[in-house]
Amino acid sequence: MFLRIMSFSAISFLTGTALAASESYTIDSTHTFPSFEINHVGFSTQRGRFNGTTGSIMLDRSVKKVAVEISIDANSIDTGFDKLEEHLRKPDFFDVAKHPTITFKSNNGRFDGETLVALEGQLTMHGETKPVVLQVNNFKCGNHPFNKKALCSADVSGTIKRTDFGMKYGVPFVGDEVKLFIQVEALKGA
Repeated sequence: MFLRIMSFSAISFLTGTALAASESYTIDSTHTFPSFEINHVGFSTQRGRFNGTTGSIMLDRSVKKVAVEISIDANSIDTGFDKLEEHLRKPDFFDVAKHPTITFKSNNGRFDGETLVALEGQLTMHGETKPVVLQVNNFKCGNHPFNKKALCSADVSGTIKRTDFGMKYGVPFVGDEVKLFIQVEALKGA
């Protein structure tokens, strides 16, 4: 009986320690803007971004584990050109009436030493879910200089083919390959 109690106590202690090491961060939507680049008729690079992003990050550096959930409001697309944004919201592209949200979920982060360098996850867009690997650059955690809260940030990038997500309009004149960029800031416990 004594051994069983000791074993239970040891397991509880170890589990509590593991849970205590896991930190929860909330995406700061005022400093997180997913953006994209796409070739236009073989001549120029067109850019845009999304202005509405929410999400969370669970990070346990002691065991090098990370879980990320990001939700992007597809209707918040911003290219600086109203008519283009109207078209991008229609069924030819994002079809925001049917698919108002773009999501990225990952439970598989790759670390190089103490630094998070990549996220393997699932991107859902336009009603399609596909595996995507995003590179994590400039990953940094520390205290925010103004509010003194714990903060983690990164520049994230990757490349997808929009036709993989059912967006075939205009190919090849409007490029199939889309470069993704996300600057992320997330505050601990916010």
